[in-house]
Amino acid sequence: MSTAKNKNEEEVDLGSLFTVIGNGFKNFFNFIGSIFKGIFHKLILILIFFKLHFIKFTIAVLIGGIIGFFLENNKEIKFSSNLIVKPNFESTQLLYENINYYNDLVKQQNTKHLASIFKIDSSRAASLRKFEITPLINSNDIINAYDKFILDVDTLTVKSYDFDNFEESFTDYDYLVHNIEVKATVSDIFNELENTIINSIEKNTFFNKIKNLTKENLNTKDSILKANFIEVDSLRNVYMRAIIEGAKNNSNGTNIDLGSKRNATKENDLFEIDRKIIYDLSQTYQDIATKSDVINIISNFKSVGSEIKGITKNLIFIMAALAFLLTLFFILLLDLNKYLENYKK
Repeated sequence: MSTAKNKNEEEVDLGSLFTVIGNGFKNFFNFIGSIFKGIFHKLILILIFFKLHFIKFTIAVLIGGIIGFFLENNKEIKFSSNLIVKPNFESTQLLYENINYYNDLVKQQNTKHLASIFKIDSSRAASLRKFEITPLINSNDIINAYDKFILDVDTLTVKSYDFDNFEESFTDYDYLVHNIEVKATVSDIFNELENTIINSIEKNTFFNKIKNLTKENLNTKDSILKANFIEVDSLRNVYMRAIIEGAKNNSNGTNIDLGSKRNATKENDLFEIDRKIIYDLSQTYQDIATKSDVINIISNFKSVGSEIKGITKNLIFIMAALAFLLTLFFILLLDLNKYLENYKK
């Protein structure tokens, strides 16, 4: 009797549990369904709104497109070209200042001064429309700069100045590679600008002095490393001859030793020194290649610029989109006004 009662109670408990679980799933799916139902309802309301005002939007887009068509046909054709550079000796800020200065002259329509700076005639100088310089964003530049910062400062400073602080203080000037873009109405003017842009930094007295001193130091370092390499190579040859002679002298004995442990250690030490000199030489050659100029040119201006195109530059698309947005704004404004008037009542 007692066993049957317990069994019935267990069945009731299990039934209640399944009922609770079932209601939970039901509520969950009803909640998900209500979300989708709400989204679908909002979508339908939006479609109804555009259906009601379809003619207005169509007329607005057509008028905007027509205006854009005339503006597009009458606008001047522009060309652009890019000069990608890698400045040395912290000359980036001066380069930015120079490019911004050229752009200011363009905005002021100071054709005479532009022609004088770039040594071109006034008509070609008048074709210039914009100078712009931007960094080529590379997160590795920040990481490598932070690694160098850690090596250069003490441990206490590193603890109080973590990577996040360093990243926040990283400016456009601190990136390694930069893009100079020039826009003009003449397609073949860009090569005439390159030398002036580069020489404005290269011929700067301060940076030119640093460049020459750096080149002199690297050449001296190269000569010293080559001399050390020859000396170490000669010393290793001496040890090799000594080992061979020792082997010959011991060839008549029963125990043939091609070199003592001490000689082998010295040979390994010389090999490590040799390897380090070769590595230092390769680094020096790389520094000579990259630091022989104040500005390294990675990519020159193209001889003929590319015409500036694209849907976001097309006045037909821009004016049509603007007309659509303005129409939408006025319709919403009128609907809001009607709602406020009814709300007062």
